[in-house]
Amino acid sequence: MPRRILPVITLAQFAGTSLWFAVNAVMPDLQRELGLPASAVGNLTSVVQLGFIAGTFVFALLAIADRVSARLVFLLCALAGAACTVLAALLPPSWTGLLLLRGATGFFLAGIYPVGMKIAASWWTRGLGNALGLIVGALMLGTAAPHALRALGTHWPWQQVMLATAALAAGGGLLLYALVPDGPGARKPARLNFSGLSCIWRDAKVRASVGGYFGHMWELYTFWVLVPAIVGLRWAGATLSWMAFATIALGAVGSVLGGLAVRRVGGARVAAFFIGCSGACCLLAPWALQAPDAVFLLWLFTWGFTVSPDSPQFSALTAQNAPREAVGSVLTLVNCIGFSISVLSIELFVRLAQSVPLAQLLPWLGLGPVAGLLLLRPLLQGRAGAA
Repeated sequence: MPRRILPVITLAQFAGTSLWFAVNAVMPDLQRELGLPASAVGNLTSVVQLGFIAGTFVFALLAIADRVSARLVFLLCALAGAACTVLAALLPPSWTGLLLLRGATGFFLAGIYPVGMKIAASWWTRGLGNALGLIVGALMLGTAAPHALRALGTHWPWQQVMLATAALAAGGGLLLYALVPDGPGARKPARLNFSGLSCIWRDAKVRASVGGYFGHMWELYTFWVLVPAIVGLRWAGATLSWMAFATIALGAVGSVLGGLAVRRVGGARVAAFFIGCSGACCLLAPWALQAPDAVFLLWLFTWGFTVSPDSPQFSALTAQNAPREAVGSVLTLVNCIGFSISVLSIELFVRLAQSVPLAQLLPWLGLGPVAGLLLLRPLLQGRAGAA
């Protein structure tokens, strides 16, 4: 296998997923220009998630990632998502137009994030957890990237931040298509494989990793949406943007370290460690929000470090146990359901945050990690935990 494969997939995933939170990083500017309420950040994030859900449903139903060259799907979706972001920046500002374009961006992200994992799975049969640790770590950096662009360009118009993000995503798609051929494990079934999708509820091992992932999704994106509000309790301006970037980007470090630990302790145990730690951070919120700045930052950065690294391990476990000919479709459908859960969580918590103090609200994010740990238990027993 060429040495460039993993670095290129990782870099392309980082670039492509930077589209996800492009608007979140410029929300103060949009709120001033369009007169938007504080709850608008939840609406705009949810519409991206809904677009992603629609995209993953269509991609899974038509088995696109298993029937068409995954690298071509990645390229076309990166270019289309970038085009939507360019239009959002250049067209006259409109709430309705922004919602539609962000929903379309979410749809095309369905051809970037899960398809990037599918491409990795076609190259790795052993060591997939390590590879996905790097690739999903790139997702964390991509998600955080718009906050860094906002911090660097404090005086940039919000449109310039959006255009820079679009250019980054388009470049990632082109890079992957040019340098990563179809992997030796890529298969293209002649017909749709509905029986393969049924492993999500029929196979005990797949069901356990999928259940853990669903609990993780209750917490992850809602936390990311609320990070600016949490940081905003103490800081503002460029400092707020840098703190938000650091909190989310630390998940990339955790994902890489978690991937390295897989060979020694197993993917299921790595996932259990991280989801347990992030759940504990949820429960510690009432105390941490009242603590001195140093303790507050330690808690926030620990939460950012632990909230996301379980994701690649859940995906790797699912990919390893799903039917080989349906891996792309299974991963895409699991993403579809997981992001549906995230929409419910985002809408609920962002709305409640308008009237309920964060100290009382954040512990309820811990429901997801607790449920995820319970559902993951079958994979923690015996040899399964070290798989």
